[in-house]
Amino acid sequence: MGNKPLFQTTRRQLLTAGGGALLIAASPLKALAAEADLLRARADLFGDRPIREGRVTVTLPPIAENGHSVPLTVSVDSPMTEDDYVKQIAILSPRNPLPLIAQFHLTPLSGKAEVSSRIRMSGTQAIQAVAEMNDGSLWSGSMETVVTLAACVVL
Repeated sequence: MGNKPLFQTTRRQLLTAGGGALLIAASPLKALAAEADLLRARADLFGDRPIREGRVTVTLPPIAENGHSVPLTVSVDSPMTEDDYVKQIAILSPRNPLPLIAQFHLTPLSGKAEVSSRIRMSGTQAIQAVAEMNDGSLWSGSMETVVTLAACVVL
């Protein structure tokens, strides 16, 4: 009996399998939150309360060369007194794998309604910040930035 290989692979089979693997590796996989995911995250946080534009300023660089660490500042026009203060700030993304990027809880003792951080961004998009005031009202602001090298990519 000779030394016969257990599996015999032809050159054609090997090339077909290699081409298929290359196509799968090159295919973009879902790395974005769907619009429905964004709406669900907003509803989970704030219910069906109306969100008005204004009072919230989002500051991002106009162009981010690297989406792995993009500086972000969110400020809310509020005196931060016992009668008028920001309870929370939620930062949302329509393109990242998870729509809720960050959530900050504040009190009048915070002194200033402003948060700064660095976030990951999976491409050019408009980041939205929603501020919940102590009276239950919701205010939002957004800003778009161009990302040249995306982060949050699933390979």
